[in-house]
Amino acid sequence: MSEMAVNGRPLNGSLVTVFGGSGFLGRYVVRALAAQGYRIRVAVRRPQLAGFLRPMGAVGQIEPVQANVRFPDSVAHVMQGSDAVVNLVGILSEGGRQRYDKVHVEGARDVAVAAARIGARLVHVSAIGADAKAASAYARSKADGEAAVLAAKPDAVILRPSLLFGTDDDFFNRFAAMARTSPVVPLVGGGSTRFQPVFVTDVAQVVQKAVDGAAQPGAVYELGGPEVRTFRELMDLTQREIGTTRPYLNLPFGLASFVAGLTQWIPGAPLTSDQVALLRSDNVVSAAAEAEGRVLSAFGITPAALSIVLPSYLWRFRKAGQFTHLEA
Repeated sequence: MSEMAVNGRPLNGSLVTVFGGSGFLGRYVVRALAAQGYRIRVAVRRPQLAGFLRPMGAVGQIEPVQANVRFPDSVAHVMQGSDAVVNLVGILSEGGRQRYDKVHVEGARDVAVAAARIGARLVHVSAIGADAKAASAYARSKADGEAAVLAAKPDAVILRPSLLFGTDDDFFNRFAAMARTSPVVPLVGGGSTRFQPVFVTDVAQVVQKAVDGAAQPGAVYELGGPEVRTFRELMDLTQREIGTTRPYLNLPFGLASFVAGLTQWIPGAPLTSDQVALLRSDNVVSAAAEAEGRVLSAFGITPAALSIVLPSYLWRFRKAGQFTHLEA
């Protein structure tokens, strides 16, 4: 009986457990790992909602299973037999039992402890801006999570991506929808915060290569795209792509924090006071990471540009969709 294969590549027999594999980055990571022939166990809170991942591989290659990083026993159980582990779990804001310390710190620590116990390679995805002294609780928890991971498993690989963009991202799609329907586009802090958006497929490739063993053990990589843009420049680009010219409403940080503090408890609130604090710091690759080669190019990847990728999915926000004529 011939060995099962996917895309002409035989399954290599190695098992990778991916925590958070059904999320935005997760689905691209699962696809990248499947293309390399890995068997993949996707650990998610609701496996019945992750069935869409199965067709990304051969029959039986990808299996969603139930686990929750807030419960150490479920983490350890689901990792049994794994050769490598990828932790993608993260939250942008707190709500209910989903707290930064529980998810970003304790959950990350428990994944690392379990990975160390079984001798599995660990790739932990954090975020650019992780800083134990940051004003944002989100950024502090990301830094504390990294420290907890490396304390439990010193050879873990830490990846810090900047703002992710791609077909189903939550940034450009959200602001394109806002610019399509709202009379104004708000700019927190005047839109001066700098970002280095990175294509989600490029980051997924880095994760896959780190699982392969191409990353330096114990290293912290910062992943940014080829362009550094301010928030306002990103909004200009978004509006240009969808053919709108909404005026901007400048919201000083103090006012934005006050307004967010009043509305953040409303389900679906667009911004929290902690996210306003996060916007006070730039979200770009550090000079140290560049100098030491702890960046995307270390993996032989040429990052995709915003101008190439954005038109492939923001066209749906144009007045006549793909048939809208945009001035050059």
